[in-house]
Amino acid sequence: MYALAPPRHGTTIHLESDHVKTEEDLIQASLTGDGGAYGVLVKRYQDRLFNAMLHVVGSPDEAEDVVQDSLVQAYVKLHTFQGNSKFYTWLYRIAFNNALSRQRRRRNELSIEQSREITGSDPVDRHEPPDESMLRGERVALIHRALELLSEEHRSILILREMQDTSYEDIAEILSINIGTVRSRLSRARIQLKAQLENLNSDP
Repeated sequence: MYALAPPRHGTTIHLESDHVKTEEDLIQASLTGDGGAYGVLVKRYQDRLFNAMLHVVGSPDEAEDVVQDSLVQAYVKLHTFQGNSKFYTWLYRIAFNNALSRQRRRRNELSIEQSREITGSDPVDRHEPPDESMLRGERVALIHRALELLSEEHRSILILREMQDTSYEDIAEILSINIGTVRSRLSRARIQLKAQLENLNSDP
């Protein structure tokens, strides 16, 4: 039987509820206490969610933590799922918000460390995570640097559309905005990203 805490990324799950096929059936079974049914949902979506979060946070270890936390959170909040969107869209929204919260905390911690460094405390180790250069080379690393310079709302919408190929409808659902706002915000975000890339490319 599948326990509340989801398995680590890549773990093979063997469940008694594998005969349940439809997403709606799996959700209903989970709500009645069938942990195995939720395990099937995890098995179905965890790899896709991991790959999506990897684009957001840039670190495999952190992406795995985001996925694990979000799957547990989704289990606890499953009774709030109304079925107005796809289950994966709802799950992605939970994970995406968790990832952004982690990044905000990390930036705050970095700001504290920088302040300590300026005041004479021990130097801070600023090694970047082992990420883009191994995965996609210098061009992607430059894009991620440019993304970090954007506002959170513009960075979020670019990740969803350009990196995850998320539909406008799903972006609207995830970010709680209308389709018109998706289009206008995406247009502004692309302009800002282009400007940041030009600035980075012009740096000596």
